[in-house]
This record gives sequence, structure tokens and C-alpha cells, in this order.
Amino acid sequence: MKLTRQELAKMIDHTLIKPTATKNEVKQLCREAKKYGFKCAVINPYFVTLAHNELKTSNVKVCSTIGFPMGATLPEIKAEEARKAVEFGAQELDMVMNISAFKSGDYEATQKDIEAVVDVKHLNPNTIVKVIIETGFLTDREKSLVCRLVKESKADFVKTSTGLFSGGATVEDIKLMRRIVGKEIGVKAAGGMRTLKDTLAMIEAGANRIGTSTAIKIIEEMPKKQAS
Repeated sequence: MKLTRQELAKMIDHTLIKPTATKNEVKQLCREAKKYGFKCAVINPYFVTLAHNELKTSNVKVCSTIGFPMGATLPEIKAEEARKAVEFGAQELDMVMNISAFKSGDYEATQKDIEAVVDVKHLNPNTIVKVIIETGFLTDREKSLVCRLVKESKADFVKTSTGLFSGGATVEDIKLMRRIVGKEIGVKAAGGMRTLKDTLAMIEAGANRIGTSTAIKIIEEMPKKQAS
């Protein structure tokens, strides 16, 4: 596998989701995203308008979290949060599924929760919805089942984790997720990646998007011309 630095950057979501993030830090995130050509700047809903204004003349997309970080808010609330985020300029949404509903065996509620956010596409069909399943809380059987629910819900990506709880992305999980969803939807690896080696391993395993707060460190490890 060979990727140029530019190709890798287009697979990375540059992320700032800590609860103490400031406006100046978000502006810096956006400047960095433009400089390196990352795919998205991922921020919490409060900063969507700010990020949109910073990035509207660039090719970097604004990605807002939804139902973050627990996923336990009502689907109607998630839907409204998603709608507002899109209205304010978000082009991608990283939603946390209702983990409690899923662990309770209420798969119908889990799917309806996801579909409530996916429905925001009626505002903008180009909106990308990624579903965070929090793999660290799931067995392999549960990971397989929820990946099928995500696919059936017409979401665009299944994503490993928020990166805030136990367990981030693993090569084994990425392989499993890609095997279940096939080529139809994306797989985003997030949580725990700190090096170029880690990142390339996830891509080799089947991830086509990487979420990280250490995007600059990773991209600067790569030679400017190409890396394998």
C-alpha cells in the first residue's frame, strides 16, 4: 500500500472534542486543517458556526459531534441537534449510538436512534453521518450485529469510538467491521492512534477514515513525497 502525504491527509479528521476547548483552540484547529489539507475539522456543536466561518473558503469540511459522548439522549433530541448542526454549516456528523439501548437488547430502538439522525439528509443529501458504536464496550458478536444495524439505517460510516472511554481502535475491530459492512459504507478508526505506523495499520485493515487529535504529529512523520 502506498499513499502520498496529501492522500493520507484527505483520510484524516482533525479532532478537538475536549470539554475545555476554547474558541481560539478551534480557530487554530481550523488553520491547521487548512494547512495540511485534512478531510474534516471535528468539533462539538457549540463551535459549528465558528468552524464554518473559518473553513467556508477551503475544502476542509466541518464535522459536528451528535449525542456526545454518552449517546443516551432521546432520538428526537439527537435529530434536532443534527438539524441545527447542518443548518449552522456542518457537512458531516459523528453521532454516538444509544449504547444503553443496544446493550439492553432493544435493537429496534437502537436503529431508530440512528435513523433519526440519518433523516437529516433531507436538508442536505450530501451530509455524511458516521455512527460511533464504542467498540470497547462490545463483544465481537455485538460489534457484528450493530454494524449490520448501522448499514441498514443508511448511515455512511461506522466508527469505532469516541476516544474518551476504554478501548480505542484496534486492527482486529477494523477488520471485523469492514467484513460486516462490506464496501458499501465507510469505516472510521478513532481512539488511541498516535503514530503513522498505527494509522497505516488501520488503513491496511480496512479503515478509510481516521479520527485523531494528533493528526499533525502523524502527518509530519510521513515523507512529503510518498510513504508505503
